[in-house]
Amino acid sequence: MNIYSWIQLIFYFAVLLALAIPLGTFMAKVYQGEKTFLSRMLGPVERFIYRISGVNPDEEMNWKTYAIAVMVFNLLGLLAVYALQRLQAFLPLNPQGLGAVSPDSVWNTAVSFASNTNWQGYGGETTMSYLTQMLGMTVQNFVSAATGMAVMVALIRGIVRAPLSSRHFENSKMGGQRGVGNFWVDMTRSVLYILLPLSLILSLALVSQGVVQTFGKYESVTSLQSAETQLIAVGPAASQVAIKQLGTNGGGFFNVNSAHPLENPTPLSNLLEMLSILLVPAALCLTYGKMVGDTRQGWALLAVMTIVFVALLSVAVWSEQGGNPMFAAMGIDQTQTEVNPGGNMEGKEVRFGIANSALWATATTAASNGSVNSMHDSFMPLGGLVSMWLMQLGEIIYGGVGSGLYGMLAFVIIAVFVAGLMVGRTPEYLGKKIEAYEMKMASIMILIPVIVVLIGTAVALMSEAGKATIYNPSAHGFSEVLYAFSSAGNNNGSAFAGLGANTPFYNTALGFAMLFARYWLAVPALAIAGSLVQKKKVPESAGTLPTHTPLFIVWLIGVIIIVGALSFLPALALGPIVEHLMVFK
Repeated sequence: MNIYSWIQLIFYFAVLLALAIPLGTFMAKVYQGEKTFLSRMLGPVERFIYRISGVNPDEEMNWKTYAIAVMVFNLLGLLAVYALQRLQAFLPLNPQGLGAVSPDSVWNTAVSFASNTNWQGYGGETTMSYLTQMLGMTVQNFVSAATGMAVMVALIRGIVRAPLSSRHFENSKMGGQRGVGNFWVDMTRSVLYILLPLSLILSLALVSQGVVQTFGKYESVTSLQSAETQLIAVGPAASQVAIKQLGTNGGGFFNVNSAHPLENPTPLSNLLEMLSILLVPAALCLTYGKMVGDTRQGWALLAVMTIVFVALLSVAVWSEQGGNPMFAAMGIDQTQTEVNPGGNMEGKEVRFGIANSALWATATTAASNGSVNSMHDSFMPLGGLVSMWLMQLGEIIYGGVGSGLYGMLAFVIIAVFVAGLMVGRTPEYLGKKIEAYEMKMASIMILIPVIVVLIGTAVALMSEAGKATIYNPSAHGFSEVLYAFSSAGNNNGSAFAGLGANTPFYNTALGFAMLFARYWLAVPALAIAGSLVQKKKVPESAGTLPTHTPLFIVWLIGVIIIVGALSFLPALALGPIVEHLMVFK
């Protein structure tokens, strides 16, 4: 890797951190109900939304009511996306006259966008009308991301709040229970103060770089190489691209996602989109530190995420830069020079190169984003393994907006509990005792994605319908199926793309995987919040385990990697690991 690649990667992390610090502080103020520079302009809008929807912003919910609100709201969003796809032939803003989408694909897509997965078994420009893209996909990009952020905030409140006093107990509307917030308020603030302003800024920046934003029909142009006419798909893409990245959604307006020249046309647009993938998840760590009253806690979690991310990014870049020995056997020169990018350039855009392609692939699978600017199916085996394993770790290395942080806190609970057992002391985290109930819920959050991925992969490989569209033989075909269920089972949405997944079998199976992976994690996270909010804070003592020190950072990384290795190493050995050994034999 040359010096320019190193400069690009270092510059990326420097800008990301510089943007995350003020954003993290701003989001903490938003969720704590403090005034910000947007309050004067957006405060009346927020209050108007509560008034017309009949929401009392001062009314707290217990964790069960909060969970029901999450589930009902997301179900309504799922039904709306389903109806839009089935009825789009009769609806406006459909200049190409696209017909109704098939029922199995509709089910898969509706679940995908409602669950913040954005797995796409279809080509956007040949399947979805402008109205479906905007009113269905783009709206869900906002509210599904806001749902994850709301659950995260509820969990933070469970950690920091103390039980009601006797005076408040008598006046409580919830039978003396302490609430974890109000879902409608948390979701509204997430969209109104955070996601919408950021998306507006990014949309304008992307339009300036050439990302299309139009309601016009597809354009017919004459090719420069011949007299043939080519139909160029256009549409209101910039607005969807902005929120798909900022909300860690990832669904592309066009079929090839952010490798499309009208969705990601320049190196600057590529940088802006890559920054937006990790911006909110990184900033939320700092938001967490502010809300718990100890910024060191947020920095510790951000350090854990960054250390694991940089280590795996290094493997991906090294693997892709090393080139493909099969190409070398064909006499293809893969040496890096001023005019030759070198390495494994198959499936990558020349305008982005290996460093930016590997960085995007690592960031998108770390952040539960799923967008792509290169073909993951063409990565070297170890490069593909990095993307796959980041998802299999539970999408906690940055992770989805909100969901990544509450997933990481599940690992923190496990790490604190195990450390407490090792020294014979009741484990505590930020003054709250971690007991059997919290461990059960955290264990569910960690095990559900593992079960979904491995069982789903096994069923696909044993059934004729699952094997029918595996077009690559041997270990790589296995990797494609494992990657698909890893993506759906961890709400990522990216794909190796060599698997024929737009079939009734895969649309149905992956749809159920996405449902389980989203809500069987969100509900236990809220259950932990409900349990912790009722616990009194224990004073810190000499035996309290500090959770902000370098020692705890190393311990937490160890727990994450051990759990990830034990869960998926046998499956990875059958896929990318054995494929690597076959390629470099």
